[in-house]
Amino acid sequence: MKAKNIFAEIPADLKTEFIETICANQKIRIERIVSKGHKSAPDFWYDQQDNEWVIVLKGEAEIEFESGRRLHLTAGSYLNIPAHERHRVLWTGEGETVWLTMRY
Repeated sequence: MKAKNIFAEIPADLKTEFIETICANQKIRIERIVSKGHKSAPDFWYDQQDNEWVIVLKGEAEIEFESGRRLHLTAGSYLNIPAHERHRVLWTGEGETVWLTMRY
């Protein structure tokens, strides 16, 4: 067993979002996501089968829900998105945005 740093080993080339599963079992999946100016396609909505708890550890982003509600997230902001609540990422900052998500 070795301790790791959530901000270490981020790829220099972030043409696409970097998504890494940190640990998972049948009930929960924890992922680190790194964005850099990434956003969802205009016609795309996440419609996930699992609940998702998400926190922004570094950077900022804006999430839009199908209802029209928008949330601006900064470092330390977290929320719980219930299963099948359609949402998308409107934008992420030009610097690295590091997310930690737990799907359960």
